[in-house]
Amino acid sequence: MTDRVSSEPLTLSIAAVERDTGLSKDTLRVWERRYGFPSPARDPQGERAYPLEQVEKLRVIKRLLDAGHRPGRIVPMPAAELDALTASTVDQPQRVADNPVAAADLGRSLELLRAHDVSGLRRELGRMLVRHGISRFVVDVVAPLNTAVGDAWLRGQVEVFEEHLYTETVQSLLRQAIASVPEPLAGGVPTVLLSTFPGEPHGLGLLMCETLMAMEGCRCVALGTQTPLWDLVLAARAYRADIVALSFSGCMSPNQVVDGLAELREKLPPGLGVWVGGSAPVLFRRRVDGVLPIESLESIAVELQRWREAQA
Repeated sequence: MTDRVSSEPLTLSIAAVERDTGLSKDTLRVWERRYGFPSPARDPQGERAYPLEQVEKLRVIKRLLDAGHRPGRIVPMPAAELDALTASTVDQPQRVADNPVAAADLGRSLELLRAHDVSGLRRELGRMLVRHGISRFVVDVVAPLNTAVGDAWLRGQVEVFEEHLYTETVQSLLRQAIASVPEPLAGGVPTVLLSTFPGEPHGLGLLMCETLMAMEGCRCVALGTQTPLWDLVLAARAYRADIVALSFSGCMSPNQVVDGLAELREKLPPGLGVWVGGSAPVLFRRRVDGVLPIESLESIAVELQRWREAQA
């Protein structure tokens, strides 16, 4: 009997797969019907039981989804093709190649992250913050480190908990930096409301944007992530916002992004700006009338100057 039990393949329940991969139960069921994958067995109680090799493939698919690939293309792919796509996705020329300031510190920060040296990572990032100043730290250090950590996670070289630790460490430093910025003086100061749509849980990019806007003299009202659309409208009215700034990482479907932005734009006053940024390609491929896509962190200062000139 022991031999029979030990020879049975290990499987995970749908709840365990959801926790392990970050893919919701509804998504797993939809893919099963639509694409034929995953194809779980059934346990004695009739519940779905996912073999470990399918769970591993689901992890790879989740990484590729976060990198901007569409489920209809990648879910039906064989594992070998997914591995090749993963390699080509992360082997593109690094955006930090022309940034010697960040390149010099990139490897050391990643080593500290992988070594689980929490204090060392915080000290290293804090040292770079002091050396480069707040704005250059965001643009020249945090942005390329985000790319490096994301690529390492896509390769399986960084675990989810390590990526979360990195994010929390950077967020803590940026919040401290924002708290050190003096309150802006009255006159020519835009009030900026910052958040993400429901379904967009990633807040680091939003915090980076808030940091740069605070350094440019904006009065920032940060709502955190996943604010319902109508609450964005109410908050913009309550705080007399001049600009609503939203961040998108690419985890939402393009149609959700475009339809949500169109609805938000319609509900807000015409003179109130809607600025969007992040890694979601749809922001730049399918423009929404009355919505300004910010193509890079460096563009924030330029667009704020244009806003001030328009107000004047």
